[in-house]
Amino acid sequence: MVRSGGQRAASMVLGTVIVLSIGGVRARQESAGEPRAAAAPALRARGLQLGYNLDHADALAVFKEAIAADPSDPTGYRLAAATAWIDLLFEQGAITVDDYLGQARANLPRANPIAALDVAFHDALRQALTLSEERIRNHPSDADAHYQAGAAYGYLASCTATGKGRLLGSLGPARRAYHEHERALELDPRRKDAGLVVGMYRYAVSSLPAPLRLLARLAGFGGDRERGLRLVEDAARYSSDTQPNALFTLILMYNREARYDDALRVIGELQRRFPRNRLLWLEAGSTALRAGRPADANAALEEGLARLSHDPRPRASGEDARWRYAHGAALVGLGNSVAAEPELRAALAGATRDWMRGRVHKEVGKLADLAGDRPRALDEYRLAEGLCRQDRDGDCSDEVKKVMKAAYR
Repeated sequence: MVRSGGQRAASMVLGTVIVLSIGGVRARQESAGEPRAAAAPALRARGLQLGYNLDHADALAVFKEAIAADPSDPTGYRLAAATAWIDLLFEQGAITVDDYLGQARANLPRANPIAALDVAFHDALRQALTLSEERIRNHPSDADAHYQAGAAYGYLASCTATGKGRLLGSLGPARRAYHEHERALELDPRRKDAGLVVGMYRYAVSSLPAPLRLLARLAGFGGDRERGLRLVEDAARYSSDTQPNALFTLILMYNREARYDDALRVIGELQRRFPRNRLLWLEAGSTALRAGRPADANAALEEGLARLSHDPRPRASGEDARWRYAHGAALVGLGNSVAAEPELRAALAGATRDWMRGRVHKEVGKLADLAGDRPRALDEYRLAEGLCRQDRDGDCSDEVKKVMKAAYR
């Protein structure tokens, strides 16, 4: 059940500090700081574990420790920037595959980012870019130098497209990210982590309408759906700090390809790695719903809701409504109207996006159909279709058209 159009997927992937003044004492600091710098990789690994478990503030603090341990390495700054950016998306409620399966809408109203997170993101990313550019100048044939630059520009592109809604504005940094990682692969074909960015862009370009595909190729982006997916799969198997990001990207791609078993397999792997990330159970339930498996969806969502009820950490914007909608939709699929109705009403009360409201009204219409009240069902479907179309949710609009022609049973 892939939504019409690929532009929003493209927006995700085209979408993923001041310079340190150490001057004349740099040589002494590097020599004295060698034991401390050796601790930086372990700190970065710990920060990644925290971040992917939704402990964003703790992750950011640990990445700052890694930066202090090795201030000349752009990796710590890049990961700190990525954590701040993910936290910004979390605050805006862009938390599941549903946010990236449809079409791009550059003029979609977005909440203003939290000032401190926005500053942290741009400061860390600016330093990552500065240090990686310096490495390229000093070591133009070093694959890792090109990888670091491409990774930093990739986050800049993703932030511009998904966080600020400026798809066209993301093309410059996206092109730089793409070419830097292509160069890294040329210099060292073993660097499968560089294939993530290249693969995402190739896949995204192949999903665009023909005129936009042509423009993308003229701008320097290659398009090849199968090769793009294969590159991301290779990155997901390659041990690196990018591996979890590649796995999360595969969830999106496999859902777009209707490869739901593969998506659920990846979600299961991530659940084992990051058991405190409650959103993975929401993702599993949503994927099972797309696959037409309401019983599997209900099992995943009930486990996730139990985790949510014992999780004191902050919720994403509109998160509770996402859970209630998905659970309600699973219950509708199981024919349990009595349990589904309060879930859907709670989802409607907490929804923050028109496409979410539209989907809830669609499920409420199904309940009316199950109760034999066709006029009320049609009223709900009309409301759903308008909201979903307004927010460019092609999947929702397509399903509503079907149930408007034939009552849901």
